[in-house]
Amino acid sequence: MENKYLSIYKKIEEKIKTGELAPESLLPSENELAEMYETSRETIRKALNLLSQNGFIQKVRGKGSVVIDFNKFDFPVSGLVSFKELAQKMDPPPRTLVNDLTLIKPSQYLQQQLSVTSNESIWQVIRTREIAGQKIILDKDFLVKKYVPLLTEDICADSIYSYLENELNLTISFAKKEIIVVEPTDEDQELLDLEGFHNVVVIKNYVYLDDASLFQYTESRHRPDRFRFVDFARRNH
Repeated sequence: MENKYLSIYKKIEEKIKTGELAPESLLPSENELAEMYETSRETIRKALNLLSQNGFIQKVRGKGSVVIDFNKFDFPVSGLVSFKELAQKMDPPPRTLVNDLTLIKPSQYLQQQLSVTSNESIWQVIRTREIAGQKIILDKDFLVKKYVPLLTEDICADSIYSYLENELNLTISFAKKEIIVVEPTDEDQELLDLEGFHNVVVIKNYVYLDDASLFQYTESRHRPDRFRFVDFARRNH
């Protein structure tokens, strides 16, 4: 016979998944849940702990248990994954809008990020990612032209990494990442549906080829409410 707390966990989980319990709403108190499900507070507590561990609720001191939006999209922090590869897991599928594709001379800031001189030519690619009808990611990619001789709008609308690996036969090896939270720029306000959010989460990527050449610098700018940044860490012994 199934444990009582597991049965209660599944019932509350189902209510969250169907939207009967909306994101950011409060669950009834432990006493109210114990009465509702005709069980002890200890059993309720075990069910709530499991809901919390699995990312369905957040226990907030002084408030109780708040329902989390489980429809957030998981973005791997440590992996090196293209947006197209992530998009294959999303329903409905997202759209990529190419806002800009220009060959530029690097600013002083880009010279520092890409370790290039002012004479180098750099591809500037600015793309908005629209998910479920809302523009919630702004990707700004800067690629060194000597490694990537040609880019087109069609390539940028599909997958730059697929083109680099399958057409140019480049081996993308590793990336260094930095995550910061900043106030939105005018560009963020213009190209994203920020809906009153006062911060964006920025993932800076420095991407290297297998010969350790730094060929790409990226700023992926995310509206903060729709993403969960995930990582897996193992302690070395």
